[in-house]
Amino acid sequence: MSGGRAHFRPQLDESAGPRLFIALPLPLEARSAIEALVAGVRVAPEPEPGERRDPHDVRWVRMDGLHVTLRFLGPTDPDRIGDLRTAVDAAATGVQPFELGLGGAGAFPNPFRPRVLWLGLEHGLAPLNELTARLAGSLAAHGWPHDDRPVRPHLTLARSDGVAAGSRIAAGLVADAATFDLRWIVDRIVLFESQTGGGPARYLPLHEVPLRPGTPAGT
Repeated sequence: MSGGRAHFRPQLDESAGPRLFIALPLPLEARSAIEALVAGVRVAPEPEPGERRDPHDVRWVRMDGLHVTLRFLGPTDPDRIGDLRTAVDAAATGVQPFELGLGGAGAFPNPFRPRVLWLGLEHGLAPLNELTARLAGSLAAHGWPHDDRPVRPHLTLARSDGVAAGSRIAAGLVADAATFDLRWIVDRIVLFESQTGGGPARYLPLHEVPLRPGTPAGT
């Protein structure tokens, strides 16, 4: 999650509409702590706008867009965005804000030939799984299929396909994150659009809903 699911997505038809996903954004304090962790293991500083990435570094995600993915939707018909807003609203209603925590790091498929570098989610998994299940049910009620693929909760930090130094950077991240313990309060769900081109993907919030205790609609 900035992850979320331990699988690699197929090529998608961009002409079908904007690439959408539903996620939990991280607050500024949490993003700053992760940025400091990343700064200790990356081989080059963050390039300035318009500068090329160091070819020896992995492709780090944008630190200002860190999030925990609840559901990746992919290219979506713009006419269905209204239903998505309704589904997100329903999933958030009746849910208490909860604490989520990161700790430890790893790589998919393994640290020796990594393709994705990640931080693990170790605290607050029960309410996270409950929220994910509520969202899946709400999406299904509006015509989206159930996603039954296994979930390994994580937050994606970088992609390292074809970078010779990937295994070394992965090892450094695992070592430095061994005692990493970061927690924050999850208090909202956001429907995002992923915009690509000109560097790391940018995430545009389309609809934001606070978690709000109360009686879910229709009960």
